[in-house]
Amino acid sequence: MEGGRMMRVLVVVLNWNGIADTEECLAALAAQTYPHADVLVVDNGSHPDDVRRLRDRGEAIRLRLEPENLGFAGGVNVGIRLAQHDGYDAVALLNNDATPEPEWLAALVGALEAHPEAAIATGLLLRRSDDAASAGTIDTAGDGMSVWGMPFPQGRGEPRETAPAAGAVFSASGGASLYRTALFDEIGLFDETFFAYFEDVDMGFRTRLAGHAILFAPDAVAHHRIGATSSRIPGFTVRQTFKNLPLLVVKNVPDGLRRVVWPRFVLLLTMMLAKAVATGSGRPALQGLAAAIRLMPRAVRERRRIQSARVASAADIAARMLHDLPPEQHGMRKLLRPFRR
Repeated sequence: MEGGRMMRVLVVVLNWNGIADTEECLAALAAQTYPHADVLVVDNGSHPDDVRRLRDRGEAIRLRLEPENLGFAGGVNVGIRLAQHDGYDAVALLNNDATPEPEWLAALVGALEAHPEAAIATGLLLRRSDDAASAGTIDTAGDGMSVWGMPFPQGRGEPRETAPAAGAVFSASGGASLYRTALFDEIGLFDETFFAYFEDVDMGFRTRLAGHAILFAPDAVAHHRIGATSSRIPGFTVRQTFKNLPLLVVKNVPDGLRRVVWPRFVLLLTMMLAKAVATGSGRPALQGLAAAIRLMPRAVRERRRIQSARVASAADIAARMLHDLPPEQHGMRKLLRPFRR
């Protein structure tokens, strides 16, 4: 309850030439049991047929049409600004290629209402896939952060039954999470220089530095088709990974952890670059690194602002980090074995 009333939520869904997925997502949102929510679709410059089909939905949704693709960060910021202006208590972000179960939003709202110290609640994302072996396995059960400077989805690829119990996580997936609107008033919106990939971990890191908790609510379940949007752009994921990871680390790792994280991160990123070159992805990887270098002066300025305002200590942040390589880094684990103590 917010001030004795039910929390008012704006659910923000982005569409970019993915109307079939978006319509399936909207159908699942229409079946939500939580009554105090509105749905906003932000269209990121899609082709005319997508726009026509969204307009045909009439008053069932709120609609904002952008003339160009603003990326994930820019697109959701359109919705967040509207939520701030219209006095919504919270903003739920949901990927258009995700379909939430009926209790998804109610479970996220319940988590925030039960924990006033928390600013974000995230749920259990399960994979939707044509591959029978991976369908129904965990996509993410909240995001973790390694002292190697690498974020990772918790539980990815594991059976649904192994999902952790409700509790604190380092960060939240922007694909299916609920944010208090007051958080954005305090620490700012998503960083639009990220465009897409790791902007949600950046938001989570900034939230933790500001002293707020982030919760995992296992009853908030949604089903996600991984890469339904990014797979349409060759090299996009690689380019964005090598651009955004250095920005994430430079902006957010507090002074007391720099000597631990930064050398490991540089070594790991170098190994990742070598692997990208060896597997034919060297060009987008180098393009991403070049973009990161160009953006580094801005990242340093942002670092000064974020770190000067932080509430959490380096020890607080370290206590929530994984003191090992991320679980999925099997190849890197073998390569780095001689360097590790």
